[in-house]
Amino acid sequence: MALRMLVCLLLLSCVPPLWAADDAGAGAPQPQRVLILAYHRFATTRVDSMTVRIDTLRDQLQAIDANGYRIVPLADVVRWQRGDAVALPARAVAITVDDGHRSVYDVLRPLLAAHPIPVTLFVYPSAISNAGYAMTWDQLRALGQSADVAIESHTYWHPNFHTERARQTPADYRRFVSFQLRRSRERLEAEIGRPVTLLAWPFGVHDAQTDEQAAAEGYVAAFTIDARPVRRTDSAMALPRYLMTDACDTRCMNGLLRSAGGSHD
Repeated sequence: MALRMLVCLLLLSCVPPLWAADDAGAGAPQPQRVLILAYHRFATTRVDSMTVRIDTLRDQLQAIDANGYRIVPLADVVRWQRGDAVALPARAVAITVDDGHRSVYDVLRPLLAAHPIPVTLFVYPSAISNAGYAMTWDQLRALGQSADVAIESHTYWHPNFHTERARQTPADYRRFVSFQLRRSRERLEAEIGRPVTLLAWPFGVHDAQTDEQAAAEGYVAAFTIDARPVRRTDSAMALPRYLMTDACDTRCMNGLLRSAGGSHD
């Protein structure tokens, strides 16, 4: 029950038509908060809680649509959060997928081809074309050819910064953080051919030092897995996301969306 409630809270950030809205013109109500969902893996059959079945995802997207939410690009949420003049629908949600798992290409890609929605992939490059569970660079580039798919940084090899800080000297730790942030951005930009300006913290772990170093390395926003909506008063280097699991069914999603909808004017 507790797990189901957590998953529901994760989905609070859904939107009406599964695709980004075009009805948020000048004068339209602006959201007071926006929800960001964080997925990891996908499958056609049940595997584990962190692997979302494609049928579960379809149900979640249908609930987003039915509850009057719209899925918007994460980059638009970042611009909205920092106060730029960007029009978002009153009920907006962004979708992100962490790690670069091969199921993004094998399982999620066909759904996106049939029902295009904006998605941001947070990738750690050391795994790409190296780890058996990860996509290849060719697969990632193929995904990146779509205007709906953004590819951003998840550091270079997904370290736990809390653990690394405890075992390294302050000087070594600072160099380590800089390497993880810079090397990931440089490799992704070289392979994909697009600027990389967004970052998802591995395990959601960050602190004031990592935030400062991320900004110094050229990142304009970074994301945690704190289960709450994004507000304009949040730190740009610690924007929260809801961690999505397979446990959130339609009932769960509806509860999340209705709860979120009550906070939008």
